[in-house]
Formats: sequence, C-alpha cells, structure tokens
Amino acid sequence: MSANTLRLSREDYKKKRELEELRKAGAAPAELDDDGNMINPHIPQYISESPWYISDGRPGLKHQRQFRQPKNYADLDTFLPRGTKQGPAATKWRKGACTNCGALTHKAKACFERPRKKGARWTGKNIQADEVVLPDLNHSYEGKRDRWNGYDISLHRHVTDFHRKVEKARRKKRDRELDEALRDPTKKKRKLKKRQKRSLNKNDDSESDSDSDSDASSDSDDELKDSGLMMQQMDSKKRQTVRNLRIREDTAKYLRNLDPRSAHYDPKTRSMRENPNPELDPNELFYAGDNFTRISGDSLKFHAIENFAWESDSKGAESQKGVVHLQSNPTKSETIQKQHKMNQIKIKDQIKSDIIDKYGGAEHLDTPPMEVLLGQSNQYREFSHDGRVIKGGHLNKAIPKSKYIEDELEGNHTKTWGSFYDKSADSWGYGCCNQTTRNAYCTGEAGKRAAVEIRKSFTKRVQFPASKPEKQSKPKNLLTQILGDVPTPGEMEDYRRDKQRDMDPMASYVDEENTADAPSKRKMKKKKKKKHNKL
Repeated sequence: MSANTLRLSREDYKKKRELEELRKAGAAPAELDDDGNMINPHIPQYISESPWYISDGRPGLKHQRQFRQPKNYADLDTFLPRGTKQGPAATKWRKGACTNCGALTHKAKACFERPRKKGARWTGKNIQADEVVLPDLNHSYEGKRDRWNGYDISLHRHVTDFHRKVEKARRKKRDRELDEALRDPTKKKRKLKKRQKRSLNKNDDSESDSDSDSDASSDSDDELKDSGLMMQQMDSKKRQTVRNLRIREDTAKYLRNLDPRSAHYDPKTRSMRENPNPELDPNELFYAGDNFTRISGDSLKFHAIENFAWESDSKGAESQKGVVHLQSNPTKSETIQKQHKMNQIKIKDQIKSDIIDKYGGAEHLDTPPMEVLLGQSNQYREFSHDGRVIKGGHLNKAIPKSKYIEDELEGNHTKTWGSFYDKSADSWGYGCCNQTTRNAYCTGEAGKRAAVEIRKSFTKRVQFPASKPEKQSKPKNLLTQILGDVPTPGEMEDYRRDKQRDMDPMASYVDEENTADAPSKRKMKKKKKKKHNKL
C-alpha cells in the first residue's frame, strides 16, 4: 500500500468497498480523473494508486504514462571528419595560439607536433593549420559503445580494390603457365607433382582470401583430374559448414515422432538425444537418438581409456601421476591400458592356478558353458514349415524336475521320504509305513494300523473338564475334528491361574492377612490405637 493512502475507519473502509463493488457492477458511476476521463473500476489497486514520490492525492492513471521527456540522441550514421585541417595555415603567429606549432585550436600542452627547439611563437615559421573542432554529440548508451560509430564506408573501397588487383594478377599468371604447359608437356607433369605436394602440406588455417583460394583449388582440381589424380580440398571453414548442414533428402529429427511428449529436440544444435520411438523394436529403428552413438562403437572404448587415465592419476602412485594423459598422448594411454588389462588377466590366472595346485578340483572347471547347459532339455517339439509348434512345447509341457535327488529309496522303505503327510503331527513321513521319523525301519502295513490305533487312543485319553455348552458360530477346525471339543477361553484361564509353577520365585510367599491368625492380629492393632488415643 502506498504512503498517500489515508488510514480509514472501519465504517469508511466498508463504505469504500461497497462503492467499489457498485462501480464494478455498473450500479454507480465510474470515478473521473483530472482530465474528466473515466477510470476503469476493474483496474487493480496496485496499478491505480500512484507511488509516494509522484503522488498528488488525486485519482488518475497519469503515473502510468511516460512523464519524462525523451532525450534526442545523435544518429549513428553521423560522420565526423577526424584529423582534418581548416583551410590554409596562418603566415604569422597569433595571440593565444600554440607556442609550439602556432595552431589556435589547442595549447602547447596538448600539441601533437614534435617539440621544437624554438617554437613558432619565436620563429614565426612552419605554422600549422587549425584542426576541425568536433561537436559534442549526445550519443545513447549503445551509441557510445558502437565499434562502427562514425565509420566512413568509402574507406572500405581501398580493401576491395587491393584484392581485385591481386586476383587479376593471379589469373594472368595462371593463363601464362597454361600456355607454357601446352608448349612443353614434360613441364606440366613436373608442376602437377609440385602442386600435389603443396596441397598435401597446405595448412588448414590459411589467411588468404577464401574466394580466390576456392577458384585456384578448383582449377588445380581440374588439372589433377586430367592427369588421373584427385585431391581433397582442405578448407576448414567449408568443411565445418558442410558438416553442420543436414542432407535435405533425409527426414528431420523433429518429424520422427510428432507427439509433443516425445524426445526433446534442440533447434539450436539440431540434436535429439533421446529415442523418439522407444516403443518400437530396436532392430527396426532407423534413428534411435544421438545418445545411441555414445553407447556404441568405439565411443565405449574411448570412455574406458578416459576413465583409466582419471583413475591412474587419482589412485596411482606418485611416480605414475601425469604419465597417462589422454589429450597429450592418446597412443601411449591406450598402450598402457592394454598392458594393465593383460597384467590383471595374468594375476587372476596365477591366483587360480595356485588355488588348484593347493586344493585340486581342476576336473570341475572343464564343464561346458552355461549357455549350453541351460539350453538342454528333454522336451520334444515338432515345427511346421512356417515355424509354428505343432506338437510338444507349450502344447504338451514337460513336468519340471526338482533340484533335489528324486525317486531315491532309503533303507527297506518302498516309498520315498515325503510321500506321506501327518496332519495331526504336522510332519512328513514315508507312505509305505506312515512313519514320520527319518531313516526309521519300515514296518509296512502293520505300522500303518499301529499308527491309527495310537491316534485313536490319544484322542480318548485327552479329556478336559466339563464346561457350559457354548454356541459354535464358527465351523470346527482340524484340532476339533481330531481331539473333540476344545476347552473354552474361560476354562483355559482357570487352568493357568490354578497351575502350580515350581520355578516361580513368589510361589512360597504367604500373605499374613489371608492366614488363620489374621483376625486376632487386626484386633491387637485396634487396641493399641485406642490406648494411644486415650493417652
């Protein structure tokens, strides 16, 4: 809120808000400014109120308009004749002129002429003309810092004329050499060989004119084509521009997938790093993103050498730091990395051979590869001419085998361990004799009958105290089916409370108040209290 806003009472503020609502609804006339223009009631308060430093206490939107007059700046095309003289020089020294050269536009302290042994004031000779005094132009911030401010375009003609003359002389020389080559064919071959060597040793960063170089190289290429030789043009600028351009016959990257939620495309660098079509088969993709080249081919090898150089510099010995450097000596870095890999393989083989010599077990290492082991199966399949499974495979799936030894009989048992499950004891056993003890002697059918009788006698022996019949809302579980009625929670609580525990440290504790002589002791205490009160 601005400083010019008066502090209103609650009632005045309420009336002001009601008036604003009426103006917004159109029931009350809009507020007018100094010029008689209506103020839109829907304009927010922070826009309609003027700041404290230009506020006059009246409503209006004048503070939103430009109240400062714009400055008139000088034009950038204004030419100033720097370093020019004003007409002919004077014949004699004038009062107030420079004592060194005799010009009126500056003093001896700011004179650019060579200091004379005797100035023009005393000799009156070789008086210089007055310089043109430049006006003080009012330039803007950009105009003061413009490097081409006040530049005369006509000065560039000297540069163009110079290059035009050089090109003309070069073409005359080329025509003269061609005439001589036609007269002497052996001389032509010698010159072609010299040009071939010169083009191979030519530096990419030549400072000669690009147009003239392109013409000369094109002419030399034509001559080399006639002789059966073809040279590559070594122009770094052209090579860079051609590499950056896209072949117009190819599909643009941003047209691979028109979904705006697909891979991001950077128009400045013309790069799309992610895969625009990740849902398609990778083997059928024509373009998989720019990052695909970073994780394939020789780029992985380059990153491995780079990581090796970093690790050797950070974790290596003090004498080896700085030896491996990928930028300064990449060939040496690659050879050192290969030697390091070979040394690691030799150390692993040495450790492996030492362990085998000490503990043995070399025969277990001569096994077929895991691909062959996992690829074997006893499953029968028949295929059609188009590759479909006709018989076997998913139609007749083979039963998977366990990793444990199967169909192995123990002792005199006729069935394996785990072929029988005793629900009452919750344990596994043998199906031939129903025994649940591992490696027990098989008793056959007699053992089965004995186990059934033992179970029946156990259920008869287990008897719980009688309890009130309760309604069983839930169905009987496995325990009730074997043992009969299960005791109620109340009966189990009475059993736990009355059960004698020998290991309980408080079992021998006897409360005096619960003993037989407890009433007599209470009477003795009451008599003592009465005597004490009487005293």
